Amino acid sequence: MTGDVARVEDTGEALVAEAGGVELMRYVYRPRSPAFEGSKPYAHPLRSRAGDVVTAYRPHDHRWHKGLQMTASHLSGENFWGGGSYVRERQAYVDLPNVGTMRHEEFTGPGRERLSWHTQAGEHWVDEVRELTVRDVEEGSWALDFSTAMTNVRGEVLRFGSPTTHGRPMAGYSGLFWRGPRSFTGGTVIAEGGRGGPEMMGRAAGWLAYAGWHDEVDRASTLLFMAAPGTIWFVRTTPFAAVNPSLAFSEEVELAAGATWSHRYRVVVGNGFWDRERLEDYVRGHPFDLPELPEPSEPSEPEGP
Repeated sequence: MTGDVARVEDTGEALVAEAGGVELMRYVYRPRSPAFEGSKPYAHPLRSRAGDVVTAYRPHDHRWHKGLQMTASHLSGENFWGGGSYVRERQAYVDLPNVGTMRHEEFTGPGRERLSWHTQAGEHWVDEVRELTVRDVEEGSWALDFSTAMTNVRGEVLRFGSPTTHGRPMAGYSGLFWRGPRSFTGGTVIAEGGRGGPEMMGRAAGWLAYAGWHDEVDRASTLLFMAAPGTIWFVRTTPFAAVNPSLAFSEEVELAAGATWSHRYRVVVGNGFWDRERLEDYVRGHPFDLPELPEPSEPSEPEGP
């Protein structure tokens, strides 16, 4: 059943989406983050239609975790994630002078953003076009479509990786990353194909959901993440709630100079605890048809002689 239409306001620092008197999303595109936290745009808070917050911001264990945000934990030796970098030779996270930034440049249309990625040393490596669309605002849920097209402007190949590609098992986070509220620790994971639980770590699926309970109120919320078939998931229920359709869980991905790599995701925020039947009904009723996990495009040929 269709509910309210979302209204989006640009404050000059954030896009704020509201429906039915509830602020559903605040997308902060001009963050004020310490350099060590890898300054980049983020969406926090995200709220359910019931008004419950379903994201965490700067938790004490990982202060660079900020709601829902695009990241790259290992990119040709640079860190567009925040905090320390996992170093194979040390078998540990090490604080290095390699924490980059993702800078907002401009909006070229409603929810269509142009960004640039810069290393800590000031080198310009990536141009990104990002689109955010609030849609399917219904009585008990709403959805955010998030797309990204990342173009390598470094002048040489870029290699997307993760802590797992650098030697840490089952830590393949990189890309769109959600950090859930502290009260969601120990929540329930349900995935495509009758599967679920923390054992979805490192496994492939086209969709995955996380349900958790809120403090202070007698309510739960469910987040449904939809991605391309074959997507490998980073997911944790302890010591905190986190979901990430990984760009490079266990194998590096090369992006040639001048090439573009595009991805699309949908994040659905639902009131209450959604069981498998309700999740599957929603997926059937709200098609999100994507081809298999996309490969980076070939560089375009220069025009003219």
